[in-house]
Amino acid sequence: MSIQRQTGNEITVVDYGLGNLRSVTRGLERAGATVEITDDPGALSAADGVVLPGVGAFGEGMDNAGPFREALVEEAEAGTPLFGICLGMQMLLTTSEEAKYDGEGDAEGLDLIPGTNLRFPDSVKVPQMGWNQLSVQRDHPLVEGVDTVESSTPRADGIARGGSVDGEYAYFVHSYYADPEDDDTVVATTDYGVEFPSIVANEAGNVFGTQFHPEKSGETGLRILRNFVDICSE
Repeated sequence: MSIQRQTGNEITVVDYGLGNLRSVTRGLERAGATVEITDDPGALSAADGVVLPGVGAFGEGMDNAGPFREALVEEAEAGTPLFGICLGMQMLLTTSEEAKYDGEGDAEGLDLIPGTNLRFPDSVKVPQMGWNQLSVQRDHPLVEGVDTVESSTPRADGIARGGSVDGEYAYFVHSYYADPEDDDTVVATTDYGVEFPSIVANEAGNVFGTQFHPEKSGETGLRILRNFVDICSE
């Protein structure tokens, strides 16, 4: 007999030693969530949504998150919203060039969104550090917004924006970017020498990630975090 979990806004943030937990927690609380930080994989099953943050190298991240691997995959397969941020988003993919570049050999990601992570070309300054623009490629609840007079005002490019984070700016710090196998997993892109996916989501829509830090991205980031809380409450 399956147990139906009541949905709400109780979000669990995974503590595997490499996440900016304080700022992520503050951002989620501002977005209306009740937040629990945990280093216990068994605690994920009680959450309405799970956040996988991350700052650092892919190989080290996967090593540290090893005890959570099974629990994260189980929650994703069960339909629990799973939100990867920065390195956490890269860890949703299958592998990364970063491990080989750092001499660590192959490092396997969670493979929840098939693909790899590539290093930016030498033609751009690495890491990308600062604000850059989001270009929404397809619908997803994470990028929805509220139509207001301000948000639907035409920008310098003459295109009216509204009801989405399309055209807004977010804060990035990274040297690698996602290269998913399926283009349909790309929700938004950003241009930094190459056009790369800045928001991705799996086919089911419950596993998604942002390459940028929403908790450091002002009102745009807060809107995305609020959308995540809403997704968890459905």
